[in-house]
Amino acid sequence: MTGLTEVRDRVRRHLVGRGRELDLVLAAVAAGRDLLLEGPPGTSKSTLLRAITAEWGIPLVFVEGNADLTPAKLVGHHNPARVLREDYSPENFVDGPLLEAMRGGGFLYVEEFNRAPEDTLNTLLTAMAEREIAVPRVGRVAALPTFRVVASMNPFDNVGTTRLSTSVHDRLCRLAVGYQDDAAERGIVALRAPLAGVDPLLYERLAADAVAVTRATRTHEDLRQGSSVRGAIDLTLVAGQLLGLAEVASASDPGYPDVVFDAMVVALSGRIFLDETVETTPERVLRTIWEDHFVLQPAAAAPG
Repeated sequence: MTGLTEVRDRVRRHLVGRGRELDLVLAAVAAGRDLLLEGPPGTSKSTLLRAITAEWGIPLVFVEGNADLTPAKLVGHHNPARVLREDYSPENFVDGPLLEAMRGGGFLYVEEFNRAPEDTLNTLLTAMAEREIAVPRVGRVAALPTFRVVASMNPFDNVGTTRLSTSVHDRLCRLAVGYQDDAAERGIVALRAPLAGVDPLLYERLAADAVAVTRATRTHEDLRQGSSVRGAIDLTLVAGQLLGLAEVASASDPGYPDVVFDAMVVALSGRIFLDETVETTPERVLRTIWEDHFVLQPAAAAPG
């Protein structure tokens, strides 16, 4: 691995904000530690890891934690057809994501870590503690020095999750990753959702509105969880197409707010989660957010 300062400076070119989080993640993995990233979806966790592993030239192996992630799926299996022809041997073993990361010296990124079964987590604990694992009929597989386990979990989602044991927590460093501020999220939208051919002033207003209404979903009293900046990205892209269909050329056009609301329904209604105690719909919640932004507080819609 090259010097951390040089790596940090190069990785920053691929990110909007996240300077502190980048420093902390780099410090942890460079120190040889495995890491738990705790935060809602859409907070640049995978973007950070992808940029770091690309800079170091090592694999980033994704795996989703769920009830179907058995130790066998995590570690790997023998090819059934070859077993019938040749019997069991190391040569016909198909690596699972854990062995792929260990042999390649990469990061194993386990999303929804707290949804994985306990015996699967125990397998991971062995790999983290010993940096090697014993595979029946294959032998011991040792990890390259750059191998790391990086896990993520959403603190706002408790449905179908399990409480992690103290032994799991004891093996992992932890970093909470929250949403970025308004300015950073506007920068992300500008990077991920450019609209060629749209007037720059109209685009600036649209991106600001998309970020504002998306951020409002995170604090609405009827919602258990709001949308990440991905919602603002999709809202901007969908609204950009609707602007052309509605022949809206400026934010002062009377039809502009309606375009934004229609895009909100498409981009955000599936990304917000109602509180179990309320009787409403995602569309009604989005309508109240839209009215607050465009009717009750129209000045808040202006960028800057």
